[in-house]
Amino acid sequence: MNKFSIPILISALICSGSALAEDKYDYIATPVATQIDDLRDEDDDGVINARDLCPKTAVGAEVDNDGCGTYIKSSDKMNLHILFANDSSVVQPMFSRQIRDMSEFLESYPSTSIELQGYASKVGRAEYNLALSKRRAEAVQRMLINNGVSPERVSIVGYGDTRTSGEVDDEATQAQNRKVVASVVGHKGHVKEEWTIFTKLGN
Repeated sequence: MNKFSIPILISALICSGSALAEDKYDYIATPVATQIDDLRDEDDDGVINARDLCPKTAVGAEVDNDGCGTYIKSSDKMNLHILFANDSSVVQPMFSRQIRDMSEFLESYPSTSIELQGYASKVGRAEYNLALSKRRAEAVQRMLINNGVSPERVSIVGYGDTRTSGEVDDEATQAQNRKVVASVVGHKGHVKEEWTIFTKLGN
């Protein structure tokens, strides 16, 4: 090292020391991000909740950009036909399986809804029979809801004794008119399942 290098080195260290002493900044806390949209995907269909128009898509279904399943034509249909005892709105145990099957059908087709139609036989006053037919539809509605069907998907209507079937007014015909039947609304067919690399090919 020559005689000119030492003074230059000392001057450089003094200058750098003073510069470091002056470079002080106030502490700024890390900002906390405010998340407005719901980024969760509760039905695991690849579309976040905030954009999902069909929040309960069947597992494995092929979905569009709105999270709704696509369908293929199907002949699958599900009907309810539940009979009641005279002057009763109690659902007999023998019809529980039918209601459970309807609940599973609605779960498989999340874009569908159901209308329960209550009826009564021509025994008694028309006003009473109208109320009785509604109570019968409500009884089936409660069972569907208890099986996990959303209340918004189940509507009811009571027809009383205004739409009885059969021309002969005997006990057998009256018994057939003490009923609740159902129509599935918006059924499009089978949910089209998404093809994946793990799909098993048929032999």
